[in-house]
Amino acid sequence: MTLLDTQKGKWYHVKKILEKENIQRRLEALGILEGTRIEVLNQKKSGSTIIRVRGTRWALGRDIARGIEVEDCENE
Repeated sequence: MTLLDTQKGKWYHVKKILEKENIQRRLEALGILEGTRIEVLNQKKSGSTIIRVRGTRWALGRDIARGIEVEDCENE
């Protein structure tokens, strides 16, 4: 599933990032890597997704969120 398909208030692991190389590098600089644990804080009607990564909140646009595959954190 992509970050757009997630539910508010749940934790996920980043499975794969399917973005252009420059966007991948920017996400890495923000701490969003494969295997990173993230919490979805909100899904805005405008399409942006607000997440928490390592104690910091980030807002990602619809196009970037669509390129981030995640999986449920089952035991957390």
